[in-house]
Amino acid sequence: MAELYHIAPEAPPAPGGAQEVGNKAWNLMRMAQAGLPVPPAFVLPTDWCGRAGPGVAPALRQVLGEGIVGLEAATTLKFGGARRPLLVSVRSGGAVSMPGMLETVLDVGMNRVTVEGLIRLTGNPRLAWDSFRRFVQGYAEVVTNLPTTPFDALVRAAMQVEDAGTERELDHRALKALTLSMLECYRSLTGVAFPADPYEQLAAAAAAVFRSWNSAKAASYRQMNGISDTAGTAVTVQTMVYGNAGGTSGAGVGFTRNPATGTRELYFDFQFNAQGEDVVAGRHNMRDNDRLRLVLPTVWGQLQMICQRLERLFHDAQDFEFTVQSGVLYLLQTRRAKRTDWAALAIAVAMVEEGLLTPAEALGRLEGIDLNAIVRTSFAPPVPETLAMAQVAGMGVASGVIALDTEAVKRFAAAGTAALLVRWETVTADIEGMALAAGILTGSGGRTSHAAVVARQMGKVCLVACPELTIDLGHRSCSIGGHVLNEGDFLSLDGNTGAVHPGRLTPVILRPETALAAVAAWRHEVAQEHKIAQKVGDHAPVVINNRSS
Repeated sequence: MAELYHIAPEAPPAPGGAQEVGNKAWNLMRMAQAGLPVPPAFVLPTDWCGRAGPGVAPALRQVLGEGIVGLEAATTLKFGGARRPLLVSVRSGGAVSMPGMLETVLDVGMNRVTVEGLIRLTGNPRLAWDSFRRFVQGYAEVVTNLPTTPFDALVRAAMQVEDAGTERELDHRALKALTLSMLECYRSLTGVAFPADPYEQLAAAAAAVFRSWNSAKAASYRQMNGISDTAGTAVTVQTMVYGNAGGTSGAGVGFTRNPATGTRELYFDFQFNAQGEDVVAGRHNMRDNDRLRLVLPTVWGQLQMICQRLERLFHDAQDFEFTVQSGVLYLLQTRRAKRTDWAALAIAVAMVEEGLLTPAEALGRLEGIDLNAIVRTSFAPPVPETLAMAQVAGMGVASGVIALDTEAVKRFAAAGTAALLVRWETVTADIEGMALAAGILTGSGGRTSHAAVVARQMGKVCLVACPELTIDLGHRSCSIGGHVLNEGDFLSLDGNTGAVHPGRLTPVILRPETALAAVAAWRHEVAQEHKIAQKVGDHAPVVINNRSS
């Protein structure tokens, strides 16, 4: 096993595949070799994750430095450079994808020198100071394990001073002042100055990503999904591309098919002038989906083609992360799309019809799924008033009592009562509550946030970005569309329409009969082929001493 592998069109893939370099890096390698627009990167294999001892830190820093030399050669940028600085992201990646469970640090390499260098390079002071403040905030949370509250308070204060509705409305002067405040906050909380050495930042970020393998949420996810605790995560270091570079830049997450229904369509969330964490963290509502095709029609067309190329390359529906920098599209990762069982069946049937899968391969994809249990639910009429509408992230319907945090879900579940987890933002740390809840409702986030992806994989009804939801944890109550409801009151979520209804409603069941008939035909076809192969084998000539008899 090599100490690191480069990710570039001309670089050979790792011989050990995803088990050696993680699913994320392995797929990046395949995309780069296929000519897809992947920023240069390198990966430290999963073997690094289990290493310990006093000699590891110097060895880690040395191999990271070797990888940086390769990135500098590929980009003509300089890590820590004063005029053409190279910034990198440090990303996790286990052999089996674990959406949102492991950590990422973006914009590594930022300091007082490189922020000026980025301004010289791009002519965009807002980009430079926005990237610097994002790095300080992310480093403090992920690497130093500082509480997010003081930094979030600084962001809110800056927005209030500037009368800004979102962080994206802050100009470069406000962002510079915010960054300097964050640097001082870091010093006051830790007693030391924020690290300025880019190589120190890089080594600490990589070590933090390795540590995240053993976080509580990651351990819970592995236990729920039967993933080995000993496999470890790789670390991918990738050249930064900037979705926060202005009005023709942005970040998005796309699915090549609808992961709730299986319909062949680009299912995506996008935000202009943003970085990837803004989309997947679930803290922001996605308002730019319709604008993408209007403002950047060329990129929109490229995304349609990307969906087709990814499915031809991987022979499966994909979940991919992308960034647009000044109108140029880049792919940052792809993975097998997490999907509902209904979608899994629909996708398998469609891909056989399209020639992407054989019937035998499609049956293999459906192994472990109880096809007889696949149903789509809806509410029986009459349906009462609609309190509010939200975005659908997981289909079906669910009724239950309102639970305003994971602990409340656990209490109701222990008493045998179905509960709906109702939160302003549901993060992946809530995975235990999500697993026990009958459904999930959030006020913020998008359909492709990490929490939505995990909920959909669990088969949960999930509605996100409900604009009329407010929560009062002090009084253990919430307001939906002006109606005040207490924790323990019944609520109903319609994942087919996005509607939120008061009270407990009765579900009705629909089965995918046409798709199930197709699967039954495949099984008959595969069985017949197996019988023919057996007969041919039974009548094959016997060879003795190289002569037939």
